[in-house]
Amino acid sequence: MASHRLLSAFRSKIPAFGAWITFSGTWAARTVALSSEHISWILIDCEHGLTPLQPGAAETIATVAGLGSQAPSAIVRIPATGICADGSAIWQIKYVLDAGARGVLVPMVETAAQARSIVSASRFPPQGTRGFGSPFTQASWGLSATDYLEQANDSVVVLGQIETREGVQNLQEILKVQGLDGVFIGPYDLSLSLGHPPPSPDPVPAIEETIQDILKSSHAAGKKWLRNVLKKALT
Repeated sequence: MASHRLLSAFRSKIPAFGAWITFSGTWAARTVALSSEHISWILIDCEHGLTPLQPGAAETIATVAGLGSQAPSAIVRIPATGICADGSAIWQIKYVLDAGARGVLVPMVETAAQARSIVSASRFPPQGTRGFGSPFTQASWGLSATDYLEQANDSVVVLGQIETREGVQNLQEILKVQGLDGVFIGPYDLSLSLGHPPPSPDPVPAIEETIQDILKSSHAAGKKWLRNVLKKALT
């Protein structure tokens, strides 16, 4: 099915709690996905985690998808950052979406141009430039190839991570990018980029103020906002 739990939460404007997976393995993924009925999304971390895109993320996606329609949405954070959005990030987005991921998170998005590139790589024409050809994608979603092509553009969640000085400075333009569903706050790199120590466990007041400013701007722009505190997605 094209709809999934994180997308439903976004559309219903309700909080969505998630869990972070930093290492691959079928049983680890099943255990986390089934640990609570309140977990509506799982983030498979291929940036700082120990999970490779292939076969690690792909197998984790398949494991979660196999749990049925009420399984958490499998989202993948790719290794490539927004700085690489002009090329290096594109094949990684293709890999995880072809594996059946319900969404993608790209680290260190700093400009509107980077955000547009990420969105384009995540959407089929005419909205984007994503290519089609994997026999596995639609199977993970429980759809025919035709139905997947018709519904994927409206169902794949595209998120950019704001965690640098440049990302904060260019936030208003980033939030104007059509097709970008929301932004994720990276409090550790954001703190370091702005000259502050990393959270321990909470960010210093100046960073917390910046985070709240990002929240307000995101809501004003009609975008979703996710924060790395208890892995809670906020609408």
